[in-house]
Amino acid sequence: MDMTNQAYGQYVNAKSKPSPIAKNLVWAFGVGGLICTGGQALLNLYQWLGLDETGAATATSMTLIFLAALFTGLGWFDRLAKHAGAGTLVPITGFANAVVSPALEFKSEGLIMGMSAKMFAIAGPVLVFGISASIFYGLILQLFFSG
Repeated sequence: MDMTNQAYGQYVNAKSKPSPIAKNLVWAFGVGGLICTGGQALLNLYQWLGLDETGAATATSMTLIFLAALFTGLGWFDRLAKHAGAGTLVPITGFANAVVSPALEFKSEGLIMGMSAKMFAIAGPVLVFGISASIFYGLILQLFFSG
């Protein structure tokens, strides 16, 4: 069956259901806001327990990453992400999910060639680009703007 790109696009649009954009936006905003509110509550708790601001921020990040990894392993994160979309992916919890999901998917291939090799399949390019960009920008600042 030969179809032009335009004809294929019309065919797909005719067959697909419209996305409930308003509902998706509310879910994403609500869940993302709850995750961030929970993070702020954890930060306040760790500071109340005696950690300084930097230590409390580190403990909060570690807790959110641990919980997201745990919920991914239990299958809860994916069920929530079906409804919340980017609300679960934008905070640090999305990064933890991006690391744990491929590791779980490929665990049947073994510890080294499965889990370890595939763990950063999604998050790896983001890390490489982020680190490379920060080095590049740091060099520019150092060369041109240091006094």
